[in-house]
Parts: sequence; C-alpha cells; structure tokens
Amino acid sequence: MFFPPVSPDAHRTEALTPAQTRRKAPLLKAGLVALSLALTSAPLALMPVTAQAQQVSAFMQSVAEAASSSKVLSEFYRANGYKPVFADQSARAKARRQALLRAVEAAPDKGLAPYDTTLLEANLRAIKSDRDLGRAEVALAQLFLDYARDVQTGQLIPSRIDAGLVRQVPYRDGLDVLTNFTKSNPQAYLRKLEPSSPEYARLLKEKAKLDDRIAQGGWGQTVPGGKYEPGSTGNGVIILRNRLMAMGYLPRSAATGYDAKMQKAVQQFQMDHGLTPDGVAGQATIDEINVSPEKRMASILVALERERWINMPLGERHIWVNLTDFTAKIVDHGRVTFQTRSVIGQNTGDRRSPEFSDEMEHLVINPTWNVPRSIAVKEYLPMMQKNPNAAGHLRLVDSRGRTVNRANVDFSQYTTRSFPFNLKQPPSSRNALGLVKFMFPNKYNIYLHDTPSKSLFGREVRAFSHGCIRLQQPFDFAYALLAKQTSDPEGFFQAKLRTGVESHVELEKHVPVHLIYRTAVTLPKGGMEYRRDVYGRDAKIWAALQSKGVQLHTVGG
Repeated sequence: MFFPPVSPDAHRTEALTPAQTRRKAPLLKAGLVALSLALTSAPLALMPVTAQAQQVSAFMQSVAEAASSSKVLSEFYRANGYKPVFADQSARAKARRQALLRAVEAAPDKGLAPYDTTLLEANLRAIKSDRDLGRAEVALAQLFLDYARDVQTGQLIPSRIDAGLVRQVPYRDGLDVLTNFTKSNPQAYLRKLEPSSPEYARLLKEKAKLDDRIAQGGWGQTVPGGKYEPGSTGNGVIILRNRLMAMGYLPRSAATGYDAKMQKAVQQFQMDHGLTPDGVAGQATIDEINVSPEKRMASILVALERERWINMPLGERHIWVNLTDFTAKIVDHGRVTFQTRSVIGQNTGDRRSPEFSDEMEHLVINPTWNVPRSIAVKEYLPMMQKNPNAAGHLRLVDSRGRTVNRANVDFSQYTTRSFPFNLKQPPSSRNALGLVKFMFPNKYNIYLHDTPSKSLFGREVRAFSHGCIRLQQPFDFAYALLAKQTSDPEGFFQAKLRTGVESHVELEKHVPVHLIYRTAVTLPKGGMEYRRDVYGRDAKIWAALQSKGVQLHTVGG
C-alpha cells in the first residue's frame, strides 16, 4: 500500500521567491510556438548524412551537458540514447509539448503556484542551432518533472514546516515518472498524476465555486458582534440573514426577524463548522460566520496540498482520525461505517498529536499503562521528590522488571536523566488507558485508547491528552474491528475483559491508520465543513504555499 521513500528533492529546482513565480504562461506559450517554428525550419531528415550525423552529435552533446546537473535527467537521456522527447517535429513530441503547456497553464486552478519559465523562454527564443535545441529539450523535461512532482505529491516538504508533520509522503521515482510519460498518452498521463480520491476532486470543485463567489464580492457585510436568537430583530439580524443567504445556508428571504428558518440555517452552519448546534448565533458562531471567503479559500488550498501528501491507496478498510474534527472513523470501501468522538493532544510543547500513517496490528484488553519516560520524569518524579507516596496508583519498577518499595528510594538524588525506574499502572477501570488500547506500533508512541475521563468528550474543543487519541466509544470501536474475524465480536471482547488480565488480540488483517489534520473537508453531496486550526499548522502551511507563489483574489468579506 505504501510507496518506497524517494528523496523529495530528486528533481527539484531551487525554491523560488514570490516575485520569481509570477505567471509567465503566455510567454511560455509563445516560446513553444517559436520552438515549433524552429523545428520546422531545420528538418534534420533532409540534410546530407554526414551533416545530419554531426548535427545529431551536437544535439546529443548539448543534452548531456544540460542534463548533467540532474541525476534523474542524466540517467533518463543516457538510457534513451540522448534522443529528443519534446524538441522534435514528431506528432508525439508535439502532443507532449501541448499537454505539458496546458497542464502548466492550469496549475493555479489546482492550487499550485505558477511556474517560473524565464530560463526556458530564453532558451526557446534563442534557438539557432542544435545545441540550443538540446538545452530547450532538457529545460522542457525539467519543467515536466517539477510539475509532475508538485501535482502528484505536493509543492512542500511537510517535515520542514512543523515538527508534528511527520508524514512520509509517497514520492515517486522521477526517472520512472518521466519514462512512463514518454510511453503514454500525454494528456491522460498528466491527469493521472493527480490524486484520484473523491475528496481531491470535490475540493477542486469547491475551489472553483469559491473563486466565483470571491470574484462577485464575497459574502457581504460582516455581522456585528453580539448574540442573535429566536425573536431578535434589528440591523444585525438583517446583515446575518444576508450573509447566510450569500453562503447558501438560507433561501432568499425578506424576513427582518430571527425566525425559525434563520434558526435552522444557523444550526446547519454550526454543524458544518464544529460548533454546538443550538441555533443561537453567539459570539463564537458570529466569529466563524464572519471568516472571509479568502480565508476559507486558504483552507481549501492547504487541504489540496495535504491531499497530495497522502496520494496513495488508503486501504479498502482504514481508520481515519481527523485531529481538527476530534473524531475517529472506520471507513469501508469509501463509506464511514463507524464514528466516535475523540480527544487529541494538548496544544502545548510536545503534546500535540503528530500526523502520520501506519497499520493497526492488535488491541490490548485490560492494558497496563507503561508511563512514557517523558511523563515519568517531567511530571511524576517532581511529585515523588516532594512526597514519595505521590501517584500511589503507579508501580515503581526497576530494569529487571521487579517492583520496588518506595520506602527504600531517595527520590531527591535523581534527575530527569538519572532516574532509573519505570512507572506502570496495572489494569483497572481507573487505568489512564481505560480498558482497551489499539496499537499501531510507531516511534512516536502514539495509539488509540479508552479513558476514564469521560466528561471531556462533551467539550467542543477536545485537545487534552499527552498526544495519544482517546476514544469516546472504545468498546464499539473494538467490536467493529473484530467483526471481520469473529461472529460474536462483543461476546469475544467481553469474555477477555471479564478476566481482568491483560490480553493481546491480533488483528488477522492489519488496518491502515491515517492521523490527518484537515480544517476544510468536503461533503459527498456538495458543500464544505470547516474546522478551527487548533495547532496552527495550517497557518504555517499556508504561509509556505504563499512563499512558493500560491495566490488568492483579494476582496472584502
């Protein structure tokens, strides 16, 4: 399911400044026309054999020199005998040039930055010899590689943006991509580079709709602060009504009061934005209603980039944990078959839940909590230094696995580095992990689990853990997973649970797990859901995209 790692910079040019990435597609188109004319004016097939051989040799030498700075291009042209792929008069070469041109021109429509084609244009306009033609050939191949990588697996490298972005992007091998392009229908191949997920396609449609709305002036006036509820009247209610209509939540209406239709529209808006759907437009709801379409567009553009980072088979059955939505879902063949609320890592220090994909291998019923060392030395050691009997629910265990009597330990002599013990909490209903945990072993020590702290699931924003994902309905989650391998998943699970003994249950078929972070998510029947940027990660990604040259329209409201 997962692709082998390939260097993300295998065929990248240097990062461009916003000024360098200004749109140059019209000039590129003129340059390609010039290339076609240049090719027509010097048909190699009509030249004498000796002259033709010399000119082919000059072209080959130029290609070899121009490709020498790229390992991918050097290997590609060496393998094909330094023959032209783009820069000749054949119908295939022309089709490749045209397909590449159309794709590059449409790049901003897909949320990509425009391409800096200054060097390419210069090469195309200066074609006077086969050496010039060779440089143009390689420049076009490099443009293809840059576009292919961007549209397939993203313009940014996640790990360079935020420490929590530990996702392994499924980069493809550039040599394979270019080789396969030369063997395929150019237009079809370029289309297939893009993510094939329904989410990606719907995001593009919603982007186009929002582009139109921004071009028309946005959603109108922002709503004055305050609280609006059934029976409210006044100018603020009218502005709220108009904005809800512009956003598609309310049919055309001349009502001047906060009536039942407006209440229903507000409730739907609240549900789509992760707010408590009480139908009252309090300040939190007004703040979300007043978010500009440009900011919503930024969320969509970030979601498109994130979709490219996860451009791989997700698994016919997989677990989908959207951190910003505070939910965990089981998805079967593209359909959500189970969903529960979740609690994620606190928005502080190293407690923020990371983003990555892995495979769930087993669950542990009646788990022992092996306290992570970071928690043991940062939180519990200071407590035990003040009072040796603090955190009495935890066992002190030495390196040989023996329980140590606290009365025999002078905790004051230890530091966070020298503390030699492990802390463990035996299985019980009060265990920090609850009564079951779901394991996809990873170096980040992140997993899904039950919790005795049930009240937190009633909160609107649920970021309270040390990084792991707590589930509101862990038993039902377990039943759904085990239903694939036993006819009585509940009975099987409860029998293990009643023993009170820690029990490992292997999943006969491992289930891919994707911890993702989406502030913009499409609805299958149309429309969008938006969530708050709880960790501020999307803001960082958007800033990085802007530095690459991704742009927005700029109108008010």
